[in-house]
Amino acid sequence: MDDDPSTSKTATGAAPTDASDKSDASNESPESLRRVAVASFIGTAIEFYDFYVYGTAAALVLNDAFFPNLSPVNGTLAAFSTYAVAFAARPIGSLVFGHFGDRVGRKSVLVASLLLMGLSTALVGLLPGYGTWGIWAPLLLVLLRFLQGVGLGGEWGGAALLAVEHAPRGRRGMFAAFPQLGPSVGFFAATGIFWLLSSVLDDEAFRSWGWRVPFLLSFLLVAVGLFVRLKISETPVFARVMAAQEASKAPALEVFKRHPRELLLGAGGMVVAYGLFYTATTYCLAYGTNTLGVPRNTMLGLSMVACVFLAAGTWFAATRSDAGGRRRLVLAGSGLAVVWGLVLFPLMDTERPVLIAIALGGALFCMGVVYGPMGAYLPELFGARVRYSGASFAYNLGGVAGGAVAPLVATRLQGAFGSGAVGWYVSAMAVVSLLCVLALPETRERSLG
Repeated sequence: MDDDPSTSKTATGAAPTDASDKSDASNESPESLRRVAVASFIGTAIEFYDFYVYGTAAALVLNDAFFPNLSPVNGTLAAFSTYAVAFAARPIGSLVFGHFGDRVGRKSVLVASLLLMGLSTALVGLLPGYGTWGIWAPLLLVLLRFLQGVGLGGEWGGAALLAVEHAPRGRRGMFAAFPQLGPSVGFFAATGIFWLLSSVLDDEAFRSWGWRVPFLLSFLLVAVGLFVRLKISETPVFARVMAAQEASKAPALEVFKRHPRELLLGAGGMVVAYGLFYTATTYCLAYGTNTLGVPRNTMLGLSMVACVFLAAGTWFAATRSDAGGRRRLVLAGSGLAVVWGLVLFPLMDTERPVLIAIALGGALFCMGVVYGPMGAYLPELFGARVRYSGASFAYNLGGVAGGAVAPLVATRLQGAFGSGAVGWYVSAMAVVSLLCVLALPETRERSLG
């Protein structure tokens, strides 16, 4: 079929809003639903752990290991540039995995994305540095980082759909909260392991081999993730699409042709979440240690504290979006971020740990309020036959604009105009997201098809 019956009846091209239609309601047992929630949470936690391990290493040691001939600033920029490569790869991953997710199913694609992401991460831990392999070392680092991005590009959409398309009507936001908590837990675990290694190893040992340990742990985590994900079933929503033989032949092309508005505005809505996260974590970790002179362990510990605020904001907003609406909470989070961008660096520049914790925690709480409802909001913008491709691409396109360039732009702005300019940059990203979400409709009453 060329036409999507789930999208042809509304002006926005998304699922119809008949609240009495129970076609997407789940008839599964509570035990089965719990298993789905756990699988979506564990999978995203592992994959985001893999992604953030690289970001933390880029802020702390990769410039020395792979770019030793550059100045400290240029070495940091080079490390952040390899970090940004994954964001460019993520939309590619969303298109590749989204195609098969909309063609053959959510479950099998999630297994493949987990394998690609986990093995790419583990191999970074085995990669010799510049002193051993010369120019091949940074080149292979870029390749592995690219593969990381491809894997993560397929992860989020599938995990969100796994939760949302299994969820009963009226509880999608709560179920989507589980995969949305993955980044909080993944970042906390990645930062915690670096903090532990930095505490027990001297600086020479940490820089020579200690930083590799978090990467190598990915071998174990992938095995755990596969065990959990192989035990879940396909989503009932996609099973009905397959039974009716309504799977799209070219879901990405269909999204670009029929849903450009939802795609671009949804991506714009994600910009502030990415911008806040990667400014408050990756960039601020480098800024605090290299520019302000805050001890590395102190900054890692403060980042872990801030991550608790991210989890709280995510859970609070995601669970309340079932009653209050996704759009309203995303707008509230974006509005708070406009203000917080202006106080983030004045608090950071005090160099006082308590105020730095407030600065980072407030930024990540704002991010969580935006990010939490997006687990249900983006999937609800698209019909069932193209939902994986549409939601994934919007999510990851927002990452290119908000996450890939944030540490790079922030480093340049701070060097040229001071830290205050970085705060204005964060606020500007929040305004962009605010305007984009204002142009989108509310979706919580929509049928998933």
